[in-house]
This record gives sequence, structure tokens and C-alpha cells, in this order.
Amino acid sequence: MNDRIVVIAGGLSPERDVSLRSGRRVAEDLRDAGFQAEVRDIDATLLADLQNDPPACAFPIVHGVAGEDGSLQEVLQAINVPFVGSDATSCRRSFDKAIAGSLVSAAGISIPNAIALPQAMFRDLGAGGLLDAITEKVGLPLIIKPNRGGSALGVSVVRDPAELPAAMVGAFAYGDVVLIQRYIEGTEIAVGVYDIGDGPVALPATEIVPDSGLYDYTARYTAGTTEFFTPARLEDRLLEAAAETAVTAHRVLGLRDWSRSDLVVDADGKVWFLEVNVSPGMTETSLYPQEVAASDSSIGDLLTALVKRAVARG
Repeated sequence: MNDRIVVIAGGLSPERDVSLRSGRRVAEDLRDAGFQAEVRDIDATLLADLQNDPPACAFPIVHGVAGEDGSLQEVLQAINVPFVGSDATSCRRSFDKAIAGSLVSAAGISIPNAIALPQAMFRDLGAGGLLDAITEKVGLPLIIKPNRGGSALGVSVVRDPAELPAAMVGAFAYGDVVLIQRYIEGTEIAVGVYDIGDGPVALPATEIVPDSGLYDYTARYTAGTTEFFTPARLEDRLLEAAAETAVTAHRVLGLRDWSRSDLVVDADGKVWFLEVNVSPGMTETSLYPQEVAASDSSIGDLLTALVKRAVARG
């Protein structure tokens, strides 16, 4: 078969640099597996290249807006280029944290209390009174984040109401809608999921212990600032519950091929769903490769299987 794989990375979101690093890693692993993999940015030449010299498949690894909100997937579907990952509809509903949370909650998964509101609502109703009402409804501490975005950009933990206005400004810098969510204290973990044709399977959970106490952008992508434990240092029953949560979220949101769910396990052993990533990071500090390394597979074997599945689907 045609063994040319176009890894699409970069884009213009604030997560561009992370996406490029992920793309280079994926392309290198695919080359090691025998494919002719090349990294392409989202630019004015990409569409013509995909149409004039169709690859066996595309491998989108664009993080953030355009890459995970379904836009790129919509284009690839329109020009009939098979690709690894979830389709446009599933990406759209997963990228919106409030919508994804509502859907997985309806399936019986625990999610923290949250309210998502656009910036215009604070302007029209008055920020002071609205923030007071939200704080009373959701309760402290809070975590403030853009409703659509990733890499923990614009994320803040608020323990004192006086910190809330600045946190809101920081989140609105990365999007017009902010998610104000109850902050759950506990063990933060991530669980990758893959599906190579026999149904979704959870990878070993990774426990995340940032030096700063918050797994923010710096803690995610600066080597040595966060400790990771794979598998997570939790009881087997909690690891099983976390795996079930990630697989359920993958199924409920209609995802395919791969995903990564971010979860937290509180002191009572309750597993909470925070959000899902349809295009997991693949950098040297990313969680998904660590989890694959701790499983019975290799990253090269898994990427090969995902590519072959996408080609067969196309």
C-alpha cells in the first residue's frame, strides 16, 4: 500500500509549539516503523498537497483550536483523506468541556460542579454580583479555565474570592467562554485509551505530581518540574475504576482510535472526570507515550496499528 503518512502539526493556536514537538515525535516513530512520514503545518499549501498527492492517511496532531475542535477533521472528511483520530462531530463535543462533562455525567460518571459562561454575560450582568453568585453556587476552592482549550493555558486555582477577578481575566485571554469548576483535591491522574479494532482499551494510569502543586503549562512541558508515576500509586480497585471511567468517556463521546482522559481521585477514593483530549500530546514530557511504554505495546506498534486502521476505514 501507499506508505506516505502526512503528520499535520503546528497551527496557530497558543499550543503551536507543543503540537510541533508532538508532530516531530509521531513522524519519527512512524519512520522507524517503516512509513514515509512527513510533518506538514496548516498553511495555504496543505490542501493542494493532500489533494494532488493523496497520502495513505493523515495523522492530525494539532493541539487546541482547529486541531481538536473538529475543524481540521471536517476538512479532511470533505476531501476524503482518511485520518487517525476521532471524526469532526466527536471532536466538537469533546473539545467543549461543559458539553463533554454533561454527556459523561449523564452516563453516570462523576464530574465536579461547574458553570460555563461567556465574557459578554459578565459585561451585561455585572461581574461582581455574578461572581458572588457563582462562588456561592459552586463553592470554593475553584479552578478557572477556558471552556475550549488545552495545555492548561489560562488555568488558575482560586481559594480566596479576591483571587477570582484576576483568574477570570487570565482565562478569558484564551477564549470567550470560561468554565468555573469546583476544584477537587486529590491525586491527579491521566488515563490514555486506544482502540485498534477490538474496542477501547485503557492504558496504565499516570500519576502527576507537579513541583508547583498545579499541573500548568510550565509543569507539563518543562522537563524536571513534574514527577510522573506509571502506573499510578493507587490501589488496584481505584486503578480499575479510573480505567473504566476513561473507557466510558471514550465511548460516550463517540471517540475513536485514541484519547486521554484527565481525572482526579479524591481522599474518599472517588474518581472524578475533568476533561478528555482527542489528540493526546506526544512530546518528550507527555503522558500518553509514558503509558504506552508501561503497557504490553510499543509506541511504534501502536501508531502503526492506528494508521492501518485509519487506512482501512478510508
